[in-house]
Amino acid sequence: MSRALFQMHPLQQLPSPSRGVSALVHLTGLASFAYSFKFMHDNPNRANEAYGWHFQYLTVIGLSLSTLTFIVALLADITLSRRLFLIKNLLSVCSAPMEVLISVLYWGLRLIDERLVIPDWAVIPLDADISFHAIPSIVMLIDLLLLSPPWTITIMPSLGLSGAIAFGYWFWVEQCFQYNGWYPYPIFEQLPTPGRVALFSISAVVMALSTATLKWLHGRVNGFGVPTPAQSFPGNIKKTEGL
Repeated sequence: MSRALFQMHPLQQLPSPSRGVSALVHLTGLASFAYSFKFMHDNPNRANEAYGWHFQYLTVIGLSLSTLTFIVALLADITLSRRLFLIKNLLSVCSAPMEVLISVLYWGLRLIDERLVIPDWAVIPLDADISFHAIPSIVMLIDLLLLSPPWTITIMPSLGLSGAIAFGYWFWVEQCFQYNGWYPYPIFEQLPTPGRVALFSISAVVMALSTATLKWLHGRVNGFGVPTPAQSFPGNIKKTEGL
């Protein structure tokens, strides 16, 4: 039995960190992320020269965080470092729910009307669209369900984390608007300020719910574990007479 397998969490499906399947998953994810960044470089648009660059987009912020998560994960696989593996899991608590949120919001709004999320001047071919808005959540889900121990974060801390991200992003978007005069997503243009507050509030709740759902899915795939309270059985207690 390898050292990595021996130290694997009992509620973890596959050995990780490891130089086998785990490294392959993380390398594949990084290849897709690199393609997305290359697409932005090779296909410049008005965002390239704008204040905030493409980091105005929640998609690109999530992609950057996922890239950092998988870089740390791959380094953990190569070095078999348990410390790097722990850091990867901490980053995943933020990046995985964010990628799920991005996929849900993007594809949901696009089904309603693609003009809500894609400006008239933006051209995104299908392969790039999938690379930006589907593959990150898919590979993060694979990493969580097969290559990670269960999360310990509860609903209230996850709601606080998602709320901080949502309203931090809102502040960033408004700052970029002050310099650029346009919002990254057309839906922001169409909503008044109270509408944007509601949108970001709903997004925070959806992200927190995605965290809870991902925890539940991990349990369905790997088991929830059965906490066994300390018990004393009569047969385990020796009588001490004469005391």
